[in-house]
Amino acid sequence: QVHLVESGGRLVQAGGSLRLSCAASGRTFSNRAMGWFRQAPGKEREFVAGINWSGDITDYAASVKGRVTISRDNAKNTVYLQMNSLKPEDTAVYYCAAGYRGSSRGSYDYWGQGTQVTVSS
Repeated sequence: QVHLVESGGRLVQAGGSLRLSCAASGRTFSNRAMGWFRQAPGKEREFVAGINWSGDITDYAASVKGRVTISRDNAKNTVYLQMNSLKPEDTAVYYCAAGYRGSSRGSYDYWGQGTQVTVSS
């Protein structure tokens, strides 16, 4: 079992930066891939970034590549999402997920409750 709690979402101006955190509990965190997804109102939940269990392989959606960095600290059971040059279209609820490496929702079997990120223009 893995329990995930996201934090760090808030209102930020366009062009600003934000770091989201996802704290995990459970003994299997360090051997699971982690991902960040987001869901805007009226839209499907979409993949943002993923990282393998050891942290040396990362994947990004084309829409955020170059602006977003995913990282993890297995000693702290935490995964991070650093977001720079934020745009209003980044506004969404951001979810942390644990599972197997991939960009589809089906690759992940544990999900957090989400944290709201709002980017004003």
